[in-house]
Amino acid sequence: MNTAYHPGSLAVQERVGVRDLADRISRSITSGIRPVAAAFLEAQPMLMLGAEDTEGHVWSHLFTGPPGFVRAVGPHTVSVAAALPADTPEGAPVGTLALDPRTRRRMRLNGTARTSGRGFTVEAEQVFSNCPKYLQKREWYGSEPPGPEAGAVRRGEALTSEQARRIRAADTFFISTTAPDGVDTSHRGGNPGFVRVDGPRELGWRDYPGNAMFLTLGNLESDGRAGVLFLDWGTGWTLRVSGRAHTEYGPEGRFTRLRVDRTVEDPAGSPLRWSAPAYSPANPAVP
Repeated sequence: MNTAYHPGSLAVQERVGVRDLADRISRSITSGIRPVAAAFLEAQPMLMLGAEDTEGHVWSHLFTGPPGFVRAVGPHTVSVAAALPADTPEGAPVGTLALDPRTRRRMRLNGTARTSGRGFTVEAEQVFSNCPKYLQKREWYGSEPPGPEAGAVRRGEALTSEQARRIRAADTFFISTTAPDGVDTSHRGGNPGFVRVDGPRELGWRDYPGNAMFLTLGNLESDGRAGVLFLDWGTGWTLRVSGRAHTEYGPEGRFTRLRVDRTVEDPAGSPLRWSAPAYSPANPAVP
């Protein structure tokens, strides 16, 4: 993976008319982990990771732990005290996102994952930060182990009515996408209702103006496979969805649609407990 954009991202940048801006922003992408980035990683209790499974489905995973469970162990390597998902191949390309709702900061690190004595490592190939746009502010209340009433993990091939209700109420989700040069994981945020559920197998959301890189939309232009992760910040409930997505361009802007292929619902997907949100002032009104 190079720090330059791949053809999918370049095509979207050209279409939207931001190639020059994207070129300037690309200079912020490095292959090394600077001290300020290492300190940020070590302060976080969660990490999102996108990867392709052995059947070719792309998923967005959530890892949690006490601050320090993610740490830089060199200028190009991150160590995570957790096991890679069982269906993620050794040496797989991955895209990670460290996000801190307390400070509305986020950092992406893409590279290659391998198992280690501590859990797994990611050899960094792309490291860069993003602006706080559309990121809701939350305080971290601590962690709670799952109780006996949490319920079992539920797998499916379509959304249930309760899953659809939770998605419509969400103000944040995470999306992982893939392309020939690797995997990327990004954040999407907005006021509740910014994600539409148009049926048990179709989600959609308006693509708000961002950093002009168009890494997510560029990957969808090249491949189309995607995994999204929804999180109930107060209870730890999670829903992971894998499918195929595409972006439609029209006079009212860009709209991404995702066709659902697989779902994994975990009532105790995260032990972390967060406050109600202070919504980002950048969030557009939801029609």
